[in-house]
Amino acid sequence: MYEIKIKASFSSAHNLKNYHGKCERLHGHNWVVEAVFAYGELDKNGLAIDFRKAKALLKRVTDRLDHGYLNDIPFFKRSNPTSEIIARFIYDSLKKKNKNVKQISVWENESSCAVYSGD
Repeated sequence: MYEIKIKASFSSAHNLKNYHGKCERLHGHNWVVEAVFAYGELDKNGLAIDFRKAKALLKRVTDRLDHGYLNDIPFFKRSNPTSEIIARFIYDSLKKKNKNVKQISVWENESSCAVYSGD
């Protein structure tokens, strides 16, 4: 199995619903997203997926989140914009474009990360 991992980042604001603490107030993060793609075979050029193509796919998703208020995005009106749910949102969005997405990690700061793998 071959795995390709790429990173992207975006900045956005949110507030957690039904949460009692500082995070219920409006605040923002400089999020870092890691996406892992898994392939059993390489193409004729010895590539699982071109890094440029993988980065472009991820960028299309993170651009929808960048410099916005996550709570205003229709998906997050139905779901709390936690790091866990953001990871699932990115995973599901990428999976529609590439079935080889294996895992999404969403870092809200350098020491806190949520991971979603769809399993």
